[in-house]
Amino acid sequence: MQKIIETIVSIPAIYRTIFLLICSNCFMTFAWYGHLKNLKEKPWWIAAIVSWGIALFEYLLQVPANRIGYSGPHPLTLAQLKIMQEVITLSVFVPFSLLYMGEKFRLDFIWAALCLCGAVFFIFRK
Repeated sequence: MQKIIETIVSIPAIYRTIFLLICSNCFMTFAWYGHLKNLKEKPWWIAAIVSWGIALFEYLLQVPANRIGYSGPHPLTLAQLKIMQEVITLSVFVPFSLLYMGEKFRLDFIWAALCLCGAVFFIFRK
């Protein structure tokens, strides 16, 4: 177990942050939107309770991710963490909406991604 922990800690903080944010976004996306497909026949309060349960796992990953990214050896700024989160959110949301929810692909997904690429450029440039 010690070897596993040493291996994980040796991974650069930004990669651990990105990995944890991707995982947390998977939970977040299901918490926010999964009930629209799975619980649409149930009262809203049941969907809310189920979503809160799913969101707990999202927070158990998101909070350490932000702490690692913000306080690592090469810390990210708060703005960098937020923009990274938004890019990851869209990267998780688009496949979720297409594959799981059955939404149709729209060019707006590409335009939104390009806008986020611009945001990444401006927030991470020196």
